[in-house]
Amino acid sequence: MLILGLALAGSAGALARYAVDAFVIRRAIRGLPAATLAINVSGSLVLGVLTGLVLYHGFSTTAKTILGTGFCGAYTTFSTFSYEVVRLFEQREYRAAALTLALSVVVPALVAGLGLALASR
Repeated sequence: MLILGLALAGSAGALARYAVDAFVIRRAIRGLPAATLAINVSGSLVLGVLTGLVLYHGFSTTAKTILGTGFCGAYTTFSTFSYEVVRLFEQREYRAAALTLALSVVVPALVAGLGLALASR
């Protein structure tokens, strides 16, 4: 049952990622990989809230595994973020690469903490 839950949640996460990516790309300013940043930040918020629900409200750890690993795992991406930073460096877009690196490491961590704090109430 866990495997089925992971597969279904992963499918939903992949579809959500595709939808958010398409939405952000149509509206984003060129230069920074805004879609990947938006996806990783929002996924970190969801994972923070899920973790808080487990820690503070008795939310099922199985549900957290399914949603955290399945949905968030398929929704967010470290590999795309890494590729985009390297691509910016290769294109000598050093400022954009450094900004993307900083934003992609710091902001998701802060937002995950915010999600955890929100769920602790």
